[in-house]
Amino acid sequence: MKEDYFYHKDGELYCENVPVSRIAEAVGTPLYCYSSNHLKERFEAYDQAFGNKPHIVCFAIKANSNIALLNLLGRLGAGADIVSGGELYRALKAGIDVKRIVYSGVGKTEEEMAYALREDILMFNVESFDELRVLETVARKMGKKARISIRVNPDVDPKTHPYISTGLKKNKFGLPMDQALAAYKEAYDSKWLQVVGIDCHIGSQILETKPFINAIEKIKTLIERLSSLGIELSLLDLGGGLGISYGRENPPEPQDYVAKVLKVAKDMKQTIVIEPGRSICGNSGILVTRLLYIKKNSQKTFYIVDAAMNDLGRPSLYDAYHEIRPVSTKKEDEAVEVDIVGPICETGDFLARGRRLPSMNNGDLLAVMSAGAYGFTMSSNYNSRPRAAEVLVRGNSFEIVRRRETYEDLIRGEKIPNWKD
Repeated sequence: MKEDYFYHKDGELYCENVPVSRIAEAVGTPLYCYSSNHLKERFEAYDQAFGNKPHIVCFAIKANSNIALLNLLGRLGAGADIVSGGELYRALKAGIDVKRIVYSGVGKTEEEMAYALREDILMFNVESFDELRVLETVARKMGKKARISIRVNPDVDPKTHPYISTGLKKNKFGLPMDQALAAYKEAYDSKWLQVVGIDCHIGSQILETKPFINAIEKIKTLIERLSSLGIELSLLDLGGGLGISYGRENPPEPQDYVAKVLKVAKDMKQTIVIEPGRSICGNSGILVTRLLYIKKNSQKTFYIVDAAMNDLGRPSLYDAYHEIRPVSTKKEDEAVEVDIVGPICETGDFLARGRRLPSMNNGDLLAVMSAGAYGFTMSSNYNSRPRAAEVLVRGNSFEIVRRRETYEDLIRGEKIPNWKD
């Protein structure tokens, strides 16, 4: 399987068969560029690894919500893991099968619940007693039964960044095992709730399979207890969280992860639902930026580029590492140590610090690698900066799948009050 569709040839960085410099010339910078073939192969790596075991691969829309990418995955058979009404809207507009959509998240509103009930999604992953009771009320008012699972917090350490750890008791997500049992009993007795599954999600950017297996083993115990009470489940939602390599990591491949899951779940009759996001789209995309200025002082050299923390927040938010490559390389380029920073008025506005890169000139292009997940979806208009364009490449062709925002877009929906002094 050829996973890296971003490569240098004759000193030029390509996405599939298209020079990245050609895309930048046509579209401008900053821009996000995605490989459709990488997305396809990563999804199929999960999907095919299950063999004959009933399963649903629900792509986590929070990782990348562009409807062109969602449509590509949906046509391959992907479902969707959503956490808001807006993500449901995107999934439906992208053509994803509504019966393959699961709704996660701790703060679903009544309006969002009603929207999802009208559309008849596969199930709600319920995260609290309050949510369970509000969903029951909404379902009763609509005269519709809500299919639910309870999100269980198995208290498993995923060994990842604390901000993206979700399966420990101190995290806001899910119910502890003992409370989950009581929630299942309450839901089972409701006329307006249909208990169909169980859910857990322990974190993101997880680099080993052991935490996942530990969580499944705990969940199995609860499933057996529920069965003894006459509560039979048809769906086992294991969440997502498998990490990718940003340049230094060595995570398991999807096939390895699924093989381990099937080994521990071999005697379980439930259809398995998984919610991968980053591990499908993370290395499918790059952020392309242009070097504006070179600035030196007595301590540092700065490459000031036209992308910023509003375009890619991960370095500022998590101190995350992204490999950065020149789009065009020359053999004679001498390496220098630089901080790569953006135009935003924050010291935290950086894409990399203390990075050794070839000596470059104003106007040269840089590619921030592994930016296909939690890149554009976390971007903002901070400092009133229009958000970047997005481009999807397939073979020899590319298409703009989100146009660059304009200044007019920045104030859409705003108005000046017509007050008289």
